[in-house]
Amino acid sequence: QVQLVESGGGMVQTGDSLRLSCAASGRSFTSYTMGWFRQAPGKEREFVAAIVWGDGSTAYSPSLKGRFTISRDDAKSTMYLQMNSLKPEDTAVYYCAARRGLPRPSLSEYENWGQGTQVTVSS
Repeated sequence: QVQLVESGGGMVQTGDSLRLSCAASGRSFTSYTMGWFRQAPGKEREFVAAIVWGDGSTAYSPSLKGRFTISRDDAKSTMYLQMNSLKPEDTAVYYCAARRGLPRPSLSEYENWGQGTQVTVSS
């Protein structure tokens, strides 16, 4: 059974950086894509970025590419999301998710989810 545990959230100020982690366990993830999604208050959950565990190829939401960087450490079974130049509109609960196969932006195509970690950016 796949288990995903996010960490690294917190309260920061505009312009700060933050790195989120997602520790994965339960199986080999070589054939998996791992993704980050976020959900702001009153809004739908949206795709942020994804990484193919096996070869490290990545996909990003066009609006976030350039400020956010997704990566993974295979030895630690951990995925990361480096967030730079944070803005108040980045305030959300950030979730990691996993699916078999290639990256997809639709949350319905991800089979496993973590509990989320809160990121709050103050102006």
